Amino acid sequence: MGAKGWSWIAGAAVALFLTVGAVWSQIGAAQHTADNGKALLAALGGPFALTDQRGRAVTDRDFHGRVVVLFFGYTFCPDICPTDLQIVAEALDRLGPRADGVQPLFVTIDPQRDNPAQLAEFTALFSPRILGLTGTPDQVAEAAKRYRVYYARAQGGESDAYTMDHSAFFYLLDRQGRTARVLPHAVPADQLASALAELLDGKEEAGS
Repeated sequence: MGAKGWSWIAGAAVALFLTVGAVWSQIGAAQHTADNGKALLAALGGPFALTDQRGRAVTDRDFHGRVVVLFFGYTFCPDICPTDLQIVAEALDRLGPRADGVQPLFVTIDPQRDNPAQLAEFTALFSPRILGLTGTPDQVAEAAKRYRVYYARAQGGESDAYTMDHSAFFYLLDRQGRTARVLPHAVPADQLASALAELLDGKEEAGS
């Protein structure tokens, strides 16, 4: 591919990243106003079909009835994903027995390397409650699209030792599977625990 081709791809990637960033800036600001926040949150999420770390086919409906904290990342992530999964584990510890009502989901954005066994080994490093999900590239792309997740393979590196660029947010879903709240990367564990507790109490049900 010529220089012009690579330049066009780089420009498109930057434009996509800026668009995603603008959307998330809107969501972050809008969550402080009830009407705008609900409208933007209602646009996030929806049906997905993936495979869990035990090799079982699952859909979003399998998790209805529990509060869900959803995070997109990958097991070879050097910093963001381990940090945020540790935050999830600490938040669950803070909830104590109430954590039984929460299902943490870790959806890979790197299905080429993250098979079920790899996900199981990775999530076990943080908490046995965290369930890893993978799928075909198309299935993962569809799930990521529903939550406005940006991800792309980073340039450079060996063929099997690459990194992934990706957005990083905690998506909190109510018992009906609706996105009720979005929290940023590296949010304090006590803040995440508090937000989950409110959902467990039914105080922030989407659409309420």
